[in-house]
Amino acid sequence: MAMNQTGEVTAPAELGNLTQFEYLALGSPLNLADGHARQELTPGQIRIVDELPSLWAESVKRPVEEVEAEARRAYLELLGQRRFPDVPERLLSCYSSSVAMEIFARSLARTTDSIMLVHPTFDNIPDILRGVGLRLEPVEEPVLHGAGIPDDRLRSVGCVFVTTPNNPTGRVLSRSALRRLAARCAEHDVVLTLDTSFRGFDTDAHYDHYEVLEASGCRWVVIEDTGKLWPTLELKIGWLASSENVGLPLAEVYSDILLGVSPLVLSMVRRFAEEAAGGGLADLHRFIATNRATLREHLEGVPDVRFPYPSSRASVELIDLGQRTALDVWTALRRHNVYALPCEKFHWANPVEGSRRLRLALSRPASSVLTAAKALRSVLLAG
Repeated sequence: MAMNQTGEVTAPAELGNLTQFEYLALGSPLNLADGHARQELTPGQIRIVDELPSLWAESVKRPVEEVEAEARRAYLELLGQRRFPDVPERLLSCYSSSVAMEIFARSLARTTDSIMLVHPTFDNIPDILRGVGLRLEPVEEPVLHGAGIPDDRLRSVGCVFVTTPNNPTGRVLSRSALRRLAARCAEHDVVLTLDTSFRGFDTDAHYDHYEVLEASGCRWVVIEDTGKLWPTLELKIGWLASSENVGLPLAEVYSDILLGVSPLVLSMVRRFAEEAAGGGLADLHRFIATNRATLREHLEGVPDVRFPYPSSRASVELIDLGQRTALDVWTALRRHNVYALPCEKFHWANPVEGSRRLRLALSRPASSVLTAAKALRSVLLAG
């Protein structure tokens, strides 16, 4: 990042990765940059935090395999996933979805040199995939949700990777679309990989993906993530699930990187999932919807500003800025101590497509979203 003569952070001449932008925002109370959960704990969640000493004592005494099984069952069944592979060798526990992604990428690179990746999506996914030497082919969302990938394109890659719900668009691959895509991947012996990190926010994504994948006969991988749902100070679990016939050395590569994860974090995830099943998840959906409404209401009437994905229920909101550039708006917001993400790097195959788009995170205290929305309106009306 660049600085001016007064030491103020300004927009870089060349955009760095999105995580670098997120890092700048970490110390700000008006950080609407990263998609991690940073809202206040609910009363029910505070009670779980108060239970941590007893969860620690319980985790010490119980077999890790038992703690792990209870955590993954509570979390996945909360989100409608009942046919998941309930065996450790096919559902590997990681410290984050990024670690799971790295394990997947290293494993895939041993069997193919090419992968088709949804476009746009968060840039650490293409960065990790490129980092292990894979050649990336973009597939646009309308293709995935519409007519589907042509045969000749499917034959040219070893894997298709889809983020659903997608970040930043919030688009969900429907049951029928997943069924069609999985059947096509089975036909061409292509691995189908899903990143479902934002599934918890959209009930349209709560159909049983594993049931569809297993029925298709395709080789598949699913990356799960608890880190987007709850404000747990980066204590989270990423799971790496796979089909029995996946044909990738996932467990071997996993053992190169991890021995296992903390049973305390697993126990905490179980309790948060149980609280969510008792009504906490519905409360979260209402909270995100309220923050989204606040943002949209305060930008109503601003010339040339629109919301390209009005039905999104993800915990992020994408804004088209009209003729304004995202970096100019980012710089102006920075003077208000407000942080968001310019979207060039989401459009990893054609960054110019995102040069006039901004993404704001909604998993924040309502007061922060309100203040940021007012500041954004002021910046946009100023030019």
